[in-house]
Amino acid sequence: MAVSTRLRVWSIAAHRGFADALVAGLIPRYREDRFGLARLTLLLPSQRAIRTVTEAFVRASGQGLLLPRMAVVGDLDLDETLGPLLDPIGSGVEIPEAVDPTFRLLRLSEHLREELGAEAPGSAALLRQARGLAQTIDRLLVEGVSIADMLDESVVGIAAELSEHWQASTRLFARVFARWQAELAALGKLDAPERRNRLLEHAAQSWKERKPAHPLIAAGVTSASPAVARLLRVVADLPDGGVILPDLDLALSDEVWNSLGSAGGGEGGVFDRGDVVTHPQYHLKLLLNRMGIARDEVEPWHRSGLAPAPPERSRAISNLFLPPEASAAWVSLDAKDRRLSGVRMMESANPEEEAQAIAILVREALAEPERRVAIITPDRSLAARVVAHLGRWNIGADDTAGRPLPQTAAGRVMLQLADVVAERVAPVPLLALLGHPLVQPGDGRPVWLERVRQLDLALRGPRPGPGLAAVRGKAEEFDRRFPGLAEWWSAVEDLLFPLLSLEGEAPLDGALIALSAAGEALCGEGMWAQADGRCLAQFVERWREAATLSPCQVPVEELPALLRDAMEEVSVRPAYGGHPRLAIYGLLEARMSRADLVICGGLTEGTWPGNPAPDPLLAPPILRALGIPGADFRIGLSAHDLAAALGAPEVVLSHAHRDASGPVIPSRFLLRIQAMLGEQLRYETRAVQLARAFADVEAAPPHPRPHPTPSAEQRRVPIAVTALDRLRGDPYQFYASAILRLRSLDPVDADPTPAWKGTAVHDVLKAWHEAGGRPGELVPLAERMFDEMSAHPFMRAMWKPRLIDALHWIEEETDRLAGEGREVLAVERKGEIMVDGIRIHGRADRIDRLADGTLAVVDYKTGMPPSGKMVAEGYALQLGLIGMIARDGGMEGVAGEPSRFEYWSLGRNKDKGFGYMKSPVKETARQTGLELDAFLPETERFLREAIARWLLGSEPFTARLNPDLPGYADYDQLMRLDEWQGREGEEP
Repeated sequence: MAVSTRLRVWSIAAHRGFADALVAGLIPRYREDRFGLARLTLLLPSQRAIRTVTEAFVRASGQGLLLPRMAVVGDLDLDETLGPLLDPIGSGVEIPEAVDPTFRLLRLSEHLREELGAEAPGSAALLRQARGLAQTIDRLLVEGVSIADMLDESVVGIAAELSEHWQASTRLFARVFARWQAELAALGKLDAPERRNRLLEHAAQSWKERKPAHPLIAAGVTSASPAVARLLRVVADLPDGGVILPDLDLALSDEVWNSLGSAGGGEGGVFDRGDVVTHPQYHLKLLLNRMGIARDEVEPWHRSGLAPAPPERSRAISNLFLPPEASAAWVSLDAKDRRLSGVRMMESANPEEEAQAIAILVREALAEPERRVAIITPDRSLAARVVAHLGRWNIGADDTAGRPLPQTAAGRVMLQLADVVAERVAPVPLLALLGHPLVQPGDGRPVWLERVRQLDLALRGPRPGPGLAAVRGKAEEFDRRFPGLAEWWSAVEDLLFPLLSLEGEAPLDGALIALSAAGEALCGEGMWAQADGRCLAQFVERWREAATLSPCQVPVEELPALLRDAMEEVSVRPAYGGHPRLAIYGLLEARMSRADLVICGGLTEGTWPGNPAPDPLLAPPILRALGIPGADFRIGLSAHDLAAALGAPEVVLSHAHRDASGPVIPSRFLLRIQAMLGEQLRYETRAVQLARAFADVEAAPPHPRPHPTPSAEQRRVPIAVTALDRLRGDPYQFYASAILRLRSLDPVDADPTPAWKGTAVHDVLKAWHEAGGRPGELVPLAERMFDEMSAHPFMRAMWKPRLIDALHWIEEETDRLAGEGREVLAVERKGEIMVDGIRIHGRADRIDRLADGTLAVVDYKTGMPPSGKMVAEGYALQLGLIGMIARDGGMEGVAGEPSRFEYWSLGRNKDKGFGYMKSPVKETARQTGLELDAFLPETERFLREAIARWLLGSEPFTARLNPDLPGYADYDQLMRLDEWQGREGEEP
């Protein structure tokens, strides 16, 4: 049976709950005959609204129900992404199809490149600018602004008065906009918002001329764009039509309503300077003005949802958001007009504590049967923390705002592949890719991960050369240590083969194909299997098709940034499977929803509301002249979101006093609530105290200074000539190295360390001496070997030139000494002796035979040699121990009495260039150190004393026994140095 009552315009108050109240009124009105609801058409603002209203119908029906037809007609926020187009109501009319947004982005970037010429940035930055330009074009088109409007005399006159920067950006925007419109006309297509406007206009005209046969209701649509407003006016005039607005404040006094500004009703355009665009009712006033409907013509919707709040809540919300001048009335408000019973504020110290407190509130609320909970926050990191804390109690929670594609497993694979290409198979991105959870799934994954670990060890230290061949060299080098590593890496190279074509500049479509092929070779079909994989597949296909139609060359080093920016625009929505009575919403997703407990999190300035971001291309005066919402317009939308949330029966408003970067300011909305309620405001403290109790663990006692005492059998270990200094200066480090046999690992892709530099120099000098040590051959040999050893930019640009200068000095000095009868006897020669039953072993860098038959012991240093004082105190004994081994016949082919001990340093010479010689033996009265006659005896005394104390005795291996002695820091973390150093004498 047809409904006789003519629907006009209604408003559902905040305390009633929009979706549930809407359904509560529609069911009895249209369910009189069997198919009444099925004949009804609901025009809703978004796909999320369709889901919300559908769930409300399910809750309210109690039995089988044929749902009305629901179509999307507009967006709630003019400044947000346009989202779905209008359901094809006007499919019979010939309206050109919409251009693909990705194709448009690539074409706009190309137009920008041509306009900017030599000043054009790289591809990634250019696409970033094109994305901002596209958003500005959308804002203009939504408001029905064309390029002709920008050329109007009034707009041109305003632009002429702006600064040079704004004039240049306005000209650039106008030129690109005009070029794009011309290209669209040639293609016979339209921008998505322009096509939506035409569809809306066609629907409005069709319904105006030919009334729909069945009822038509527009519910929850608050977009104030002209096309939407005209359509809503037509719907409101239909015999069986009507418009239902969310949270329009009908109780607001006319004086306050008028003080919000003209909102399109005055002579100054849409946004006059005095308009209070930050008020939550402003965009609704703008919509009513464009519809040509006065607020007095809007009737209240008297139905309520399943969980309404007290009626006085809407009055308190109205008073809460009064404009600044009108808010002076707070001092005279009656208690009933400011009552926010059921609303409380929660203050926490930091985001982690806030998330834990919110999780506690959720857990307690879900323990009550049929109680629904909603968490609303624009802070996605806070939402992720809450999800993690709820997982502790096996409460599944899904963030309906989704996760950006780059933060998902499939998205990371694509970006890591791009990183590998951009950094030319550098170790860090390569290992991250090979160890990714999606790579090589199945039974063979444990073996795969073991090979990745071995490759990780092989790539420790400075970066090898670029490309797969350099990594292959490392794998072959370590194949003896890890048999089969080289063969495994050959198989990995086959999997990465598609990436070989990406060098220099590559076509974007070809790059996407190559990355996808390599990803599928590594991950199999699992790369595309889950929700994130399906989103990634759609993303790749969309961008590949657009890049084919609009060819684009991209430098491979810019691929990661370009893809990351593009993928950030894609959200991966979770599938159903979370707790049925819990939802985590962003601000857009929360609109029209309702729960028994609503927790608004992240209420800090800059988050809720967000910081207004001015348009980068068009100045505010130009936007105002064109009738485009300014940056502050979003604050009013955020205020409206909070006002809707405050309509729930129980509300918790949460904020932290600091974020990850430092202290933050509470949201201006919270400050208003505190100012209006004063002492009446209730605070949630119990959940915060429980959250702190979770983190309040018993303090651990101070860690004592380590002094391990191994058994006598464990102590009897050999001593390397380089380890005696460590044993005497820091016995714990000797214990960790020689007894526990622990070795520190260099970082992957590390800067060249002093130890690495020393090894590299020794390898070069050894190769030179073994080749005959002829003058003029050392430097070319070093050049070639250093290039093969490391591709690290610091090594190539800074250290290598200095080292080459020092090697020149070594070559000249060796040639000079050869003229004095000195010959090189041994290079990199190993040797050992036994002292008190302990093996002393080491490697001599170089031993020369002097003209008188004695020996000279040489140690190469890339840095500063030890001082004579350190030698005298027994903390630099390496040369002395090598001399003892040579003297006692511990080295093959070496015999004689050492008479010279020399450090050949490759460091800077104070007098000239790099390279100098220094002896640890005291040769003049001004020098410190040991006399030559005492050098070896004192070295032997220090050695026997150390053996007696630590290796044959029972003295503990105390950490940092001589803290003032400079030494290595390899084992500082193992000895937990920072936990006890400087506190040894403190009382526990």
